[in-house]
Amino acid sequence: MQKNPYGQNYKGDNHTFRMFKDEGDDQGSVPWNQKIFQNDESHKCPTYVSQTPPCQGSCPSGHNIRGWLDIVRGMEKPSGDLSWQEYAFRRSTDANPFPSVMGRVCPAPCEDGCNRNEVEDTVGINAVEQFIGDTAKEEGYKFEFEAKDTGKKVAIIGGGCGGLTAALQLRKQGHSVTVFEKYDQLGGMMMYGIPDYRVPRDVLKHEIDRIIETGVETKMNTKVGVDVSMEELEKDYDAVLFAIGAMSGRSLPIPGGEAANCVSGVAFLEAYNQGRLKHITGKVICIGGGDTSIDVVSVARRLGNIENIAEKDRPERVIFDDTAHDVVDTSKRLGADVLLTTRSTVENMPAAQEEIDDANREGVEIQGQLQPVEVVTDGNGRAVALRMIRLEEDGSTPIEGSEFDIECELIVSAIGQGVDAEGMDDSFFNERGFIDADKNFQIPNKPGFFVCGDVVRPHLLTTAIGQAGIVADSIDDYLAGNNQKARNKVDVHYFDLMDKLNEWDLAPTEYDKGALAAATDSAEYAVHNYEDRSFASIIPHTELFLGHFDNEERNARNHKTVDVDNVLGNFEERLIGYNEEEAKAEAGRCMSCGLCFECDNCVMYCPQDAVFKVKKDQATLGRYVDTDYSKCIGCHICADVCPTGYIQMGLGE
Repeated sequence: MQKNPYGQNYKGDNHTFRMFKDEGDDQGSVPWNQKIFQNDESHKCPTYVSQTPPCQGSCPSGHNIRGWLDIVRGMEKPSGDLSWQEYAFRRSTDANPFPSVMGRVCPAPCEDGCNRNEVEDTVGINAVEQFIGDTAKEEGYKFEFEAKDTGKKVAIIGGGCGGLTAALQLRKQGHSVTVFEKYDQLGGMMMYGIPDYRVPRDVLKHEIDRIIETGVETKMNTKVGVDVSMEELEKDYDAVLFAIGAMSGRSLPIPGGEAANCVSGVAFLEAYNQGRLKHITGKVICIGGGDTSIDVVSVARRLGNIENIAEKDRPERVIFDDTAHDVVDTSKRLGADVLLTTRSTVENMPAAQEEIDDANREGVEIQGQLQPVEVVTDGNGRAVALRMIRLEEDGSTPIEGSEFDIECELIVSAIGQGVDAEGMDDSFFNERGFIDADKNFQIPNKPGFFVCGDVVRPHLLTTAIGQAGIVADSIDDYLAGNNQKARNKVDVHYFDLMDKLNEWDLAPTEYDKGALAAATDSAEYAVHNYEDRSFASIIPHTELFLGHFDNEERNARNHKTVDVDNVLGNFEERLIGYNEEEAKAEAGRCMSCGLCFECDNCVMYCPQDAVFKVKKDQATLGRYVDTDYSKCIGCHICADVCPTGYIQMGLGE
């Protein structure tokens, strides 16, 4: 492991200020210092190239992550009297209207893609996002926009994160929106699938209400296909969006899997989140390995076990019969015996490692390389044990003769989700019970019908949010009678230099063909030596100058410690969000991949003084430096020392 000039260690092999190596020991090789300063001239000169950072390219919702990190760190400033906190909120919610929720529960594929991983550790993107959302709640920020009423009406079936995101985007485009929701509360899986100690309900309801306040109409306790027909929607609305999610769990596909006390993870969590399920009884086995299974076992540990209950109070009766437990005195609860099994090794479970660690600390037993083969039932058809077989490390090959039984009172299957399509036209659904979509999230051969979210394919909340943004554009084009637009290769929200110049009243002037400077790089009617590749290119770490970045440890969020001793009845939120100082410090670790972050390296290292700072009254983000091409010799030092990869050699040959 090497050290940078500041004496800090780095993960990579080449993260130093020295960008060149001597070309071997052969006679006649050119030393690196001579190669740069004496021999390296070309007909190429620097140009400024904006590219999408991999955090944004990895984010299914298409967040402009670099943008709001730049605002929080203080690099990009708002115009006028707008506070930077509200400016960051507006930038963040361009793509995702749930920053508080997603900052808490998203598994953060953006952090997996972060180029900072090549230095020491990812930027804490989720933590900064939570700060933005929580600050917006405290300050009462609203969605503010002006949109001309188009007179068009859109029906959205389902009020989860996808349906609500689409509703907001369609309102911004001037369309009337009505959301049909089968439950008595909006939120979908955020409300009924995620426990309240992970997403406080006041936070979730605030972010939902902020969307509804833009003029979205809601029809609650209304199930399309039962309470209102598809024919009525088709008659009364100009477009229909299916955003019904996948809120039906899958039962165990093994003999005995239909036993009365075998329930799905989705149904278990729904009963808990509705306030109906207040305790369990006996040993609980959950089969899964993903985030839903972790939520099930963590909730079970918090609810606790009560012995000698009435038949009507058995957990499966509460879950299936839509009844509710009486309020239980906590003193009657005992610690619940909870086991989570998974086919993979425990190390390879798909659930977030942080959630796995929390479950272990809270007293959940986790066993890997196990597969259920049969539910053992008694004479009344109730499960009394789950027969398992051990698997090889590949998670699929059974070990002959390794079967054994685990006695239990409740079996929870968290192995997948399905769609509740009761009463709906079967022609909309494929053989798997989901709805097919084209690249613009139209339903093939169904003009005027669109789809997004888990009903296409169960995935992350952030995936549904991203699809909702795309489908809103598609619906807008359809209602305007336009052909569907081709989507960008890199289909995300990203920095637009022209928007930034317009924001600061620095837009190019009108073209004057008689002006003396009309054909030079000083003409003011155009943006010179700038190229936007954000729509087509994600910048890799190999195009960055990683030697610039000092080693800065990640500022991890603090957690309230919940363990075996205090988990029972503990429904407090575990995460402790950033304060302003912590948020700024963590945002400051962003390397601004693909966009200038005003470090001055290019100005300092240019041997010809060809690179210069733009005058303050003409500068803005992305136009901090410029090049005097009458001085430039094409030595490419500016490009070599650019930490963010924003400077590239071109403009010549």
